[in-house]
Amino acid sequence: MAEQYLNYIDGKWRPAESGQWFENRNPANWDEVIGAFTRSDRRDVDRAVQVARKAFDEWRLMPAPHRGAIIKRAGDLMVERKELLARDMTREMGKVLAETRGDVQEGIDTAYYAAVEGRRLFSHTTPSELPNKMNLSFRMPIGVAGLITPWNFPMAIPTWKIFPALVCGNTVIFKPASDTPLTATHLVDILIEAGLPPGVINLVHGGGGAVGTAIVEHPDIDLISFTGSSVVGREINSRAGAQLKRVSLELGGKNAQIVMDDADLDLALEGVLWGAFGTTGQRCTATSRLILHEAIHDRFLDMLLAAISKLNIGDGLSEANHVGPLINQSQVEIVHGYVEIGQGEGARLLVGGHPLKEGDHAAGWFYSPTVFADVTPRMRIFQEEIFGPVLSVVRVKDFDEAVSVHNDCVYGLSSSIFTQDVNRVFRAVRDLEAGITYINGPTIGAECHMPFGGVKETGNGHREGGWSVYEFFSEIKTVYVDFSGKLQRAQIDNY
Repeated sequence: MAEQYLNYIDGKWRPAESGQWFENRNPANWDEVIGAFTRSDRRDVDRAVQVARKAFDEWRLMPAPHRGAIIKRAGDLMVERKELLARDMTREMGKVLAETRGDVQEGIDTAYYAAVEGRRLFSHTTPSELPNKMNLSFRMPIGVAGLITPWNFPMAIPTWKIFPALVCGNTVIFKPASDTPLTATHLVDILIEAGLPPGVINLVHGGGGAVGTAIVEHPDIDLISFTGSSVVGREINSRAGAQLKRVSLELGGKNAQIVMDDADLDLALEGVLWGAFGTTGQRCTATSRLILHEAIHDRFLDMLLAAISKLNIGDGLSEANHVGPLINQSQVEIVHGYVEIGQGEGARLLVGGHPLKEGDHAAGWFYSPTVFADVTPRMRIFQEEIFGPVLSVVRVKDFDEAVSVHNDCVYGLSSSIFTQDVNRVFRAVRDLEAGITYINGPTIGAECHMPFGGVKETGNGHREGGWSVYEFFSEIKTVYVDFSGKLQRAQIDNY
């Protein structure tokens, strides 16, 4: 019988009210059941919110440097357990060990950054327009935060949300993806051991329909942070907006790498291999569009196909493999559906385009790295997020056309250009419609101390990471101190 895992509510591990369970399986070997997790519903969310609301009264009064110190201890524990966390993460979501180690390291980096922010939480002090009066502002906690996270970065993205929320003085209801509940359980275990008081974080396992909707609609949850698809993000924004909740949405992407005629082609090749096929293309920042200058188009495609033939695809626990499985059967069907769409649209399939189901791949959800050429900018495979190892290539005649093709997209998360021309570099920084632009690097590789997010349908304007996320998880309180001893009327008595 598989090991059973519970919710964490009010400082205790508890089964869900439903008495039901769901299985967590290894996508590289679907016969392996990693664990059985308690299946929650609205009743469990309600209980978690009640205790989080009660815990908020004391947690908000703990000095922020002390809150930061708890997160620092959590980071230290993550360092000690890095390899265990990485291996369990690979087992439950598939990406290769080099990447899951990086996922854990991003959580560690985020912990240490958050600990420092506990001694900062900067606001502004400005001069008053009146004599003997002082103008101040402070960052204040908001209340109970509902945090809904995806499966592709099951340690990094939860820490992006949980650590800043806690340092700012909020309490947390944490709903991880049902594909990666084990990593979430490990993270909460670490926070408990680091000294987080009961009720400050509450872990509720279950599906988006039952648990996620209950979090979004609960009247005593004050703010929502969600990472996932744009379709779900719209629904969350609509439901939460009806209650005027603060909402941060980090949504889809259709990211492009531009390679100009003066680019270092070997470097650009490394970039697109990592960007397109790292995490098996299952990143919101994955390179799914490749825009090639016509002067290097044919040569670069030859280089790309030769490099893809050397990629090892298999179980991420093997250090010899470069690409792991897709997360589940449903994702295989989605990816293959887009391959069929691309072929129907007239794109030319150069390599891949099929599931891998024989030999070492027979028990998992593996898909061959896929490249389409002769793609036109309005094809669906060039416009819609696929979330798999599928790369669509467009040929352009010059820089201006490259920018135009890049920007003709409803998403705007990450962008990349390879060129040696400094003038093109700064025009790209100015003109590419994206929240992130990489120069001579792939579309993936965000660092935790910088803002992360996009424009257009990639989100609603908030940013994760860096100093900006602390602005989301706190609100400004403005204070006026008048020590003149008399009534002074702003805009009246001073003019």
